[in-house]
Amino acid sequence: MHRFANPARFLKIARPLTGWLFWPGLALMLAGCACGLWLTPADYLQGQTVRILYIHVPAAWLGMGGWTGIAIAALMQLVWRHPLAAVAGRAIAAPGALFTAICLATGSIWGRPTWGTWWEWDGRMTSILVLLFLYLGYIALANASARQGAGQGGVSTVTAIFGLVGAINIPIINRSVVWWNSLHQGPSITMRGSSIDMAILWPLGLTLLGFTLWFGAIVLMRMRAILAQNKVEARMQRLARG
Repeated sequence: MHRFANPARFLKIARPLTGWLFWPGLALMLAGCACGLWLTPADYLQGQTVRILYIHVPAAWLGMGGWTGIAIAALMQLVWRHPLAAVAGRAIAAPGALFTAICLATGSIWGRPTWGTWWEWDGRMTSILVLLFLYLGYIALANASARQGAGQGGVSTVTAIFGLVGAINIPIINRSVVWWNSLHQGPSITMRGSSIDMAILWPLGLTLLGFTLWFGAIVLMRMRAILAQNKVEARMQRLARG
């Protein structure tokens, strides 16, 4: 990974890769949502509300995946001192928080007609809410360290440790419906297969892939923006010293 430690080398790859991820991702997202809305049948129990899974499931996946990316970036920053690791962590945080919020919102919308309530303090929903608070805390710490002129791309060691420790919540989210009695349905897609009928399942693959590619494009765009901002700030500091 240190081959890409040079920002110029990274940007040479990131610029074209952003477009390659963004536009196919957007096309798959729209195709999956359109197919899920108009081509798939209603669920025999959940009725039309099942269609929200085409946004809810990718949002949950990216909320957890985003924090996993932050934890990996934090590990690379703390152990290997990779110069772009902190930049990656900062870039992931905002879209990760957004998708976590979308997961909570769509889950509440789905829960109202299904459970008769907008919110229930069960294991899955509570741990996802904790994840959102973790994102907000990471963003606040990263912004504070950036204002103080911290090294490593503006992310302090404390922020990186916070990102690494917060990863404890990811397996809790994943296993919460197994460990505790929960209103939330159990795992629908596992290594053994899926309990979702194929007539409803196939558009989900499109939206999962599409949202994932789109998320990757957003992270690359934010990394490029952070690197550009760092370059401008470094130039201003040189001018001020001169």
